[in-house]
Amino acid sequence: MAAKDIFHDAVRNVLEKEGWVITNDPLRIRAGRVDMQIDLGAERIIAAERGEEKIAVEIKSFISPSNISEFHMALGQFLNYRVALEEQ
Repeated sequence: MAAKDIFHDAVRNVLEKEGWVITNDPLRIRAGRVDMQIDLGAERIIAAERGEEKIAVEIKSFISPSNISEFHMALGQFLNYRVALEEQ
């Protein structure tokens, strides 16, 4: 299991205060034969539309000496997650 980002709990608390229900911590998805874990999965019921919104949240703190390297790694994760979520 990957280590949680230092802001993981803070982000989770803010989402819950804004009315999101955390459904997965972490959200596990599969693309082909590759398993991935996005930090949080959440949903919120929209009363006016009688529907629901769902989000996947990846939390990054960018605390290493090379912000550009962390940015590229985060962008790569985002692109991989987007493809996997579209497949599902």
